[in-house]
Amino acid sequence: MKNRKLLFSFSILMMLTCYFSFAQSKTVSGTVTDDQGLPLPGVNITIQGTTTGTQTDFDGNYSISAAEGETLVFSYLGFQNQQVIITTTSTYNVTMAASTDELDEVLVVGYGTQSKRTLTDNIVKLSAEDIDEVPVSNFQSALVGKAAGVQITQTNGKVEGGLNIRVRGATSISAGTQPLYVLDGIPLYNANESNNGAPTNPLLSISPNEIESIEILKDASSAAIYGSRGANGVVIITTKTGKEGKAEFSVNLSHGLSEPTNTRDWLSSAQYIELFTEAAINAVGTSFADEASAIEYIEGTFDFLAAGTDWRNGAVDTDWQDLAFQNGYVSDADFSMSGGNAKTSYFFSGSLNETRGIVRGNELRRFNGRTNITHKFSDRFNIGMNLSYSRSDIDRIANDNAFVTPLQAIAQPHISPAYNEDGTPNANTIYPNFLLQEENAFYNTIIRRVNGRTFGDYEILDGLKINGNFAYDLYYQTEDNFTGRNAPFQSTNGEVFASSVNAENYIVSGFLSYDKQLGDLHTLGLVAGTELNETTRRYESVTANQFPSDDFQTVDGGADIVAGSGNRSANAFFSLFARATYDYANKYLLKASIRRDGSSRFGANERYGVFPAFSAGWVISEESFLQDSQTLSYLKLRGSWGKTGNADIGNFPSRYLFGAISYNQRPGISLSQPGNPDLTWETTTQTDFGIEFGFLNGRISGEVDYYHKNTDGLLFNVPLIPSSGASSISSNIGELENKGFEFVLNADIIQTEGFQWSTSFNAAYNKNEILSLPNNNNDIVSGQNIQRVGEPVNAFYMYEYAGVDPDNGDGLYYINSTNEDGSLNRETTNNPNEANRVVVGNPFPEWYGGITNTINFMNVDLSFTFQGEFGSAIYNGGGRFQSASADYFDNQTLDQYTDRWQQPGDITDVPQARLFGGNGTAQSTRYLDENDFIRLRNATLGYTIPDEIIKRYGFTKIRVYVTGVNLLTITDYEGYDPEARSDAGGVGQAFYSVPPARTFSVGLNVKF
Repeated sequence: MKNRKLLFSFSILMMLTCYFSFAQSKTVSGTVTDDQGLPLPGVNITIQGTTTGTQTDFDGNYSISAAEGETLVFSYLGFQNQQVIITTTSTYNVTMAASTDELDEVLVVGYGTQSKRTLTDNIVKLSAEDIDEVPVSNFQSALVGKAAGVQITQTNGKVEGGLNIRVRGATSISAGTQPLYVLDGIPLYNANESNNGAPTNPLLSISPNEIESIEILKDASSAAIYGSRGANGVVIITTKTGKEGKAEFSVNLSHGLSEPTNTRDWLSSAQYIELFTEAAINAVGTSFADEASAIEYIEGTFDFLAAGTDWRNGAVDTDWQDLAFQNGYVSDADFSMSGGNAKTSYFFSGSLNETRGIVRGNELRRFNGRTNITHKFSDRFNIGMNLSYSRSDIDRIANDNAFVTPLQAIAQPHISPAYNEDGTPNANTIYPNFLLQEENAFYNTIIRRVNGRTFGDYEILDGLKINGNFAYDLYYQTEDNFTGRNAPFQSTNGEVFASSVNAENYIVSGFLSYDKQLGDLHTLGLVAGTELNETTRRYESVTANQFPSDDFQTVDGGADIVAGSGNRSANAFFSLFARATYDYANKYLLKASIRRDGSSRFGANERYGVFPAFSAGWVISEESFLQDSQTLSYLKLRGSWGKTGNADIGNFPSRYLFGAISYNQRPGISLSQPGNPDLTWETTTQTDFGIEFGFLNGRISGEVDYYHKNTDGLLFNVPLIPSSGASSISSNIGELENKGFEFVLNADIIQTEGFQWSTSFNAAYNKNEILSLPNNNNDIVSGQNIQRVGEPVNAFYMYEYAGVDPDNGDGLYYINSTNEDGSLNRETTNNPNEANRVVVGNPFPEWYGGITNTINFMNVDLSFTFQGEFGSAIYNGGGRFQSASADYFDNQTLDQYTDRWQQPGDITDVPQARLFGGNGTAQSTRYLDENDFIRLRNATLGYTIPDEIIKRYGFTKIRVYVTGVNLLTITDYEGYDPEARSDAGGVGQAFYSVPPARTFSVGLNVKF
């Protein structure tokens, strides 16, 4: 009986327990949307204090079992967290507000995305707003001054000019130094295929209006996922996509006028005659027997230069500089259409750019089209396609070292007429008249580019996806160079050069990704996959001459085919990669990645390399002792270490190569390159430590970073003994380092309803030093640059100019021989052969940065960016002709007339004018200038017409704006511009180089 009572009592207790349990827990559901009412898929929903959780489906719906009194926490990248307390209701629809905190910003990283708040890498993100409406022909120029530790310099002011981008300094001497560009997951072909001696920008084909964001991976932890191609940094470009909701149509039109940022002062005809007459007289005793013969000679030269005009009475005063430059323009027209529904999103865009350069004969015409589509087949299966086409048509001029390039016209004396009386260009000038080239020749380059990508992902289990990509990148370039019979240096009745290059890049990748929030405290992310990248290239060219007339301007019109060439090459990369990220309570952050690359470019013994990376972070502000701080809103410490490689060395440096030869009209082969089976990539090991901070709820935020990059296995051509049959062999010998600091400060200075003002400042310091070189650290000298242990890469190496002897007007040089005590002999000599060259400067800046301000007042917006560079120098390779104390008949800079030495006691840096005297004209620091500068890089002022006016006409936005580029430059540099460099060789050198353009534009942006 007792047992029955006990069993009955236990049964009643169990039923009551179940009853109360079911009464306390219930299924709650709802829909999660953004502030525009659009559903948000993938929102994490957890019960606070437990590990129970779920995610919203594609339509934003969710359901979860929870008890009354429990709290649901809704979290989603880019949105503010929301909390809901369960009451008697079973339906809870949640609207999530977009986060204004940049810490919640989502960044694109290799093979995925990550929140800025939990990032342990050093990545800088630039949005479409940073590059919109800047009237430049390439998107890279719009980034200048906006990314800490990233130096961006266009070679010169030509519309197609090549670009140099250095992320935390130069990491190589002989291999490539440019970052890897990845467009929507496609590693882009980025080789310079120019044949006229001046580089072009292969990425000129990308239109800024297509770009949604640009992430620059700076440290090894972020770039190591790209392995053997990440040593110079990685630039990830993400194009725009459609968003669910109402379709949007946008049109942007702008037109602007351009001029050089600077012009220089040259001698007028009268000044030229006076200076060169004096120079001839000063040459009596060296070049002339007496004053009479000197005057007779110089006046005869004036007669020739004046081409029959009356130079004695100033009949001609040609401004050759004004002839070389022209008023340029930039016209942009682009449109885009985007939208989508719950299943499909789309983005279509097209753009047209026409740029007339500031130097004659230089123009660009480019059009782009893009289609981006994604479709959701089910809650688990998504596919998409990106496809773009561009065509860039460039009218080019000769490289800076060619006599016929327009800016070399500044060497012509003003007494020489540009045209004859009949209007034809004057051919009787001291140097070839570029106007003859302009009228009788052309150089046209057309670049066609196709980028395509198909991709898909399938969610196998909650949080576990398989991802697949196939991408194709086609770079097809043709060049046509016609030189007519009346062009300078033409003696073969005309000549035509035609070339074509076809480079195809295939990428196939597949990877698994797992992203899961495990309760309130743990977040895990895993990626593992493989990738194959194959590039093929085919090049052909042909040259013909002897044309019946200049009306025939293609190869088939020539009677004689005088040259031809062709080659094919290929390379491939096969990779395995993996990455893991872990976040505990948004406080303790860990990341590890590894990539194994195999490349056909390297030796059989060293074909594969492994590139690991590790990083960690601690969000101190999430600790209990700082959570309640009213001042410090965010504080994170992070550190990283990793290895990356540089495979940008060409396709066959490790192989034995043989070439076809002809001997006595019989075919044969010969060794053209010895092989090295142990050749491998240059490896960069980088360590980074950073602090991220925020004050006053994020109104003030910033970062401070220290980095150290060590690159070993530098690639050099090591000399071989003559009996080996080859002169040198490629080997991994050498080491260099870069180390420095970066500082970023962002501030929302004023944030009121009618007025907002924010500013962003960045600065970087980089020290570059060579640690070892081949052949027992022997110096490697190339022109005016040297590779020397203990010095920066490509340091300037030349005679040190000591000014002018006030007694006799001689140009002087410091002897700089080494004394017995190790000091330098600072005595002077007027003979450069008695002096010694020394290291005198750095072609790369030590400090660089920028500051951007954005101001909004009611419907008026203003933004402007200043950039600055400090600590570098430029060598003016043309200085020994342009500022040469009237040594030869080139026109001279004005200071050679106004500041010249004329009598004993004169204190000046300009030696006495001496025709043919070579007085102070050796390649020395006389022509080396510091090029520190601060520049107002761009500024935009806009006005948005109020909504209440435009909505009645069906518009959602109408904005008019004016914008300018390179508006103001503050510098002591005496050349054309501190950012103008030679495109014909020489690191850090200018040589009749075109300055950048100053552009003023007016634009209209309309959205429907």
